[in-house]
Amino acid sequence: MSAPVADPRVLVGNETHDDAGVFLLDATRALVHTVDFLTPVVDDPYIFGQVAAANSLSDIYAMGATPLSALNLLAVPDGILSPQTIGQMLRGGQSILDLAETALLGGHSIDDPEPKIGYAVTGIVHPDRIWRNSTAHPGDRLFLSKPIGSGVIIKAIKDGDSTNAMVDAVIAMMTTLNRGAKEALEEACMPTAVTDVTGFGLLGHVWEMAMGAGVGIHIDAAQVPFLPGAAVLAQSDRFPSGSRRNLDYVRPHLQLKNRVENWLLTLLSDAVTSGGLVFTVRAEDEAEVHQSFAAKGLPLYAIGQVVETEIPMLVVNQ
Repeated sequence: MSAPVADPRVLVGNETHDDAGVFLLDATRALVHTVDFLTPVVDDPYIFGQVAAANSLSDIYAMGATPLSALNLLAVPDGILSPQTIGQMLRGGQSILDLAETALLGGHSIDDPEPKIGYAVTGIVHPDRIWRNSTAHPGDRLFLSKPIGSGVIIKAIKDGDSTNAMVDAVIAMMTTLNRGAKEALEEACMPTAVTDVTGFGLLGHVWEMAMGAGVGIHIDAAQVPFLPGAAVLAQSDRFPSGSRRNLDYVRPHLQLKNRVENWLLTLLSDAVTSGGLVFTVRAEDEAEVHQSFAAKGLPLYAIGQVVETEIPMLVVNQ
């Protein structure tokens, strides 16, 4: 953990690996700040821009906030990409910002050998309604709002080994805003802890929740949803290197209740792009959360629970 920021107006800094920083304005308003950008995950520049915008907005939703404005971050190789291609990237991002009712205020571009696009996003939240990743309690239930497995599928796309069904599913997942999940959750209850699943994979981000709260979190691997084709690719060991590093990072903190295949553990650690919310709620709020998501026609997966332990840990059961 990093040292906390001394300014008392900083309500959330970087000490607990939360999704965004929060700065107090007054008794009823706090600003939420985040920044993220991506290298290409698909060949289509418009879709790439959409994914980058949805990914950048996700951290705002994970804090329980509403996005207000964004600044574009653009890196492109000079003379390599056409103005039309760059324009498609920007238009794709704008389409998602429009959907999120988020104003684009400008941005900055640089010459870079590898294309990158992302956004610095500012949101707003009531200081008493901030969602943290480090505040889960024993007895809470653990939920996930999107399937995982985008890392292995993106690698398959780059390797030319993906199917149309894989591509369609991963694009739909990555371009879906977490706005709906955030609104369904806040209408149901005040969650006890929230984060989103991105580069550190499901296990990595749930480990941050466990470590921050000093609890154990049990994950029922059989209940974790995977994108179509992801399990087949995983069993063929088609992982990007980041997913393997993620598992190496969390492995010292893992306990396995029974034999769990290594491919499954690696898939649970698979590096995710623009993933869903993973969150905990009190057991008495579980039914209302299910009802709220169902009323909006949104998927929701109950994947585990929080338990009291002497030291923080993850427990995986297949």
